Amino acid sequence: MAKRSSQENSEITEIPESYQRYLDEIYNISRKKKGGWVTNKEIAESLKIEPPSVSGMLEKLKKKGLIRWEPRKSIRLTDKGKRIAKQLDEAHGLLYQFFAKVLKIEDKDVIENLSCEIEHHITHDVKNSLEEFLSKYLDG
Repeated sequence: MAKRSSQENSEITEIPESYQRYLDEIYNISRKKKGGWVTNKEIAESLKIEPPSVSGMLEKLKKKGLIRWEPRKSIRLTDKGKRIAKQLDEAHGLLYQFFAKVLKIEDKDVIENLSCEIEHHITHDVKNSLEEFLSKYLDG
């Protein structure tokens, strides 16, 4: 188990936050689509940026082995990319619960923005501690 958490930590910390944001976005879009394939246009629209900017980042993600993609084709996360995106998604969910249920912040936009910003900086150990805390807090 310790070996896996060490691997998970290194996978996230070896890639910049900007890469993580794209992985997170690709993951969220792909979950809504059959087959998991995503287009450059969908990513650009979701991130509110121009498609050429997306293409530049897709090249970087591909070189890191995080996506499968060829120019003018659809994009799909590799196993490694999906693993990192799932870790980010889990951290986001825990942070969202913490802000909503523990701190009792009512503004969902504020909660969403905070969760999105902080999820990229949560280590595996912190994520586990937060999960344990929420379990005790919400059950007790």
